[in-house]
Amino acid sequence: MSSNDSDAPSKSIVALLADVDGTLITKDKVLTHRTIEAVHRLRKHGIAFCVTSGRPPLGLRMFIEPLQLTGAMAAFNGGIIVRPDMSEIDRKALPRDTVPAVIETLRAHHLDVWVFGPRDWYVTDPKGLRVDRETSNLKLPPVVVPDLEHTLDDAIKIVGVSMDLDAVALCEAKLASELGTRVSAARSQPYYLDVTHPDANKGVVVERLARYLKVPTDRIATIGDQSNDVLMFKRSGLSIAMGNATPDVQRQATFVTSAVGDEGFARAVDRLLAMPTAA
Repeated sequence: MSSNDSDAPSKSIVALLADVDGTLITKDKVLTHRTIEAVHRLRKHGIAFCVTSGRPPLGLRMFIEPLQLTGAMAAFNGGIIVRPDMSEIDRKALPRDTVPAVIETLRAHHLDVWVFGPRDWYVTDPKGLRVDRETSNLKLPPVVVPDLEHTLDDAIKIVGVSMDLDAVALCEAKLASELGTRVSAARSQPYYLDVTHPDANKGVVVERLARYLKVPTDRIATIGDQSNDVLMFKRSGLSIAMGNATPDVQRQATFVTSAVGDEGFARAVDRLLAMPTAA
């Protein structure tokens, strides 16, 4: 592991907020035994464990039993906060007046468009790019519609999809310049551009977790691997980038653990618990 700054947070860490794909689970979408044990070890040391993901609520069900999750989970990067029984605590749909401009910009950059509502996700082409892969990852098939018009009133997340990674990055920058603070747009993978409510991003999730725990944000640690995780890095007291993160993401974390395929999450927990101020 490498460090970008002093390891020790200014105050004791009381919670770890974790990204899911590429951080908590492997490329094959598996929770390893060491990861499960690491989460249980955190709790034994009095450190709360929470997850935040671009996944829909139902896409988080697979983690509840093995990780013994009992607290709130932030789906859609905070667009919906749910309990483990899938009951909603909070919901932040995309501002309806921004949705047409979002879709127009995605399509102008030749990105496929998916729309996620509170429970279902919608596509116009069931054989489209990465639709099968996403269905497998989420354990949730999409609803196929002739057009997206009737899915937009309660859209929580809109995703642009392309294997032209430069186009995805350019589209992210375009949305930021055109819509500014009216939406939050960030890549959850190099080929996925997630667009959500401006208060539905992982940085805001850190703030909401801090309010729930009644502690300052500098007592929360975060761990992730993608550019949309940088927002939570900036709001937390200690941040950990996965070894599979890009160099730019790694530079913005307190320290870098090994890659997800080399038990990076479990190794990060070991290091966190070894810090004098961690518990």
